[in-house]
Amino acid sequence: MSDQRVTRPTPISGFPEWSPEIRSVELRWLDHIRAGFERYGFASVETPSVEALDVLMAKGETSQEVYTLHRLQADADDDSDARLGLHFDLTVPFARYVAQHFNELVFPFKRYQIQRVWRGERPQEGRFREFTQCDIDVINVDQVPLHFDAELPRVVHEVLSGLDIPAWTLNINNRKVLQGCYEGLGIGDPVAVIRAVDKLHKIGDDGVHAILLGEVGLSEEQAKVCLDLAHIRGSDTSVVDEIAKLGVRSELLNEGLDELGFVLDSLADLPSGSVMADLSVARGLDYYTGTVYEAAFRDDPGYGSICAGGRYDNLAGQFIRRSLPGVGISIGLTRIFAKLVAEGRITAGRHCPTDVLVVVPSDERRGEALATAARLREAGHNTEVYHQADKVGKQIRYASRKGIPFVWFPPFEDGRPHEVKDLATGEQTTADPAAWPARRG
Repeated sequence: MSDQRVTRPTPISGFPEWSPEIRSVELRWLDHIRAGFERYGFASVETPSVEALDVLMAKGETSQEVYTLHRLQADADDDSDARLGLHFDLTVPFARYVAQHFNELVFPFKRYQIQRVWRGERPQEGRFREFTQCDIDVINVDQVPLHFDAELPRVVHEVLSGLDIPAWTLNINNRKVLQGCYEGLGIGDPVAVIRAVDKLHKIGDDGVHAILLGEVGLSEEQAKVCLDLAHIRGSDTSVVDEIAKLGVRSELLNEGLDELGFVLDSLADLPSGSVMADLSVARGLDYYTGTVYEAAFRDDPGYGSICAGGRYDNLAGQFIRRSLPGVGISIGLTRIFAKLVAEGRITAGRHCPTDVLVVVPSDERRGEALATAARLREAGHNTEVYHQADKVGKQIRYASRKGIPFVWFPPFEDGRPHEVKDLATGEQTTADPAAWPARRG
């Protein structure tokens, strides 16, 4: 035993990692999501894990969440890394990307981005410091047609419906409805009210009421209307009539109601319960300007949003002197997947992707085993060669433990045929590695 110090391996809170058989399921999910995005014409983009801090700050009040970079042995006179941070979402990097590559892109630019992001918040159920997001966004010059506000939820519905996850609902609102209503009430700081209402599901009516009266300085009547608005829900445009009954009038409110009604009408063909107008959805970040989305599990709404996003007008414009509005939505893959793993609802995949294990008959015949494996790979089979010339039984046990469905026996003697054993049935037959059918276990 060496005297070398042993560092005890311990998991880091908020940074999930999976066994190979669970990771293989996550990879299948990622492939499914990617294919769903591409069916609607979204192109893949990947941005660096780090951005300049002034870019990351473009989204609003996020400084406490950003992980900054510095080298352990950094030069005291070199502060270049201190101006960098890990991206905490994919929307801001995308806005920077569009501005930077403006002359190379075709607009409307439809992109998807599937990457890990990092947030320095306290880990808890459903909240991680490192996680994977799956985003789709549309950015255009000057104006994004409203039908994209309805297309994005349709894409997400199609994608998530193809995964075996608990029932969920996508809640939709429009920031113009909120801001227009607050302005119609004579409230001087509508954004402060939006931030307060965004906490409704966390602190309840009494908590929001206290903030509206105390911190925001509303009257009792103004606070009551704000809370009444937040409690309006519906699956169709009848919510527009409910909002009208509040008796508030403003141009911006009317504009928001028209947009909300259009999106609800466009999604009316989706199964009942898939989409709901929920006037409590506010999305506290400052840059949202129109439609906003937030999805949650129906039986566990307190778990947190599994999908969120909305329309933004000025985010990309902070990096270029052009009007580049956009609309986007993000699937919180890690939040969804981790919940199902914790609840035992993920059926584990195989331990490895290998279809065939080629037995090594002897050290002298390793070359034959390697040549056999090469032919099997050319035929489309994931193939590995056993690592040494052990007893055949030991090699078969290795394949069985790893869940490899087939074991291939190259000739043990000159003039003998190849044979393959199906570990599921125990059947062993002669076979030609160049013509063996492309079966998968």
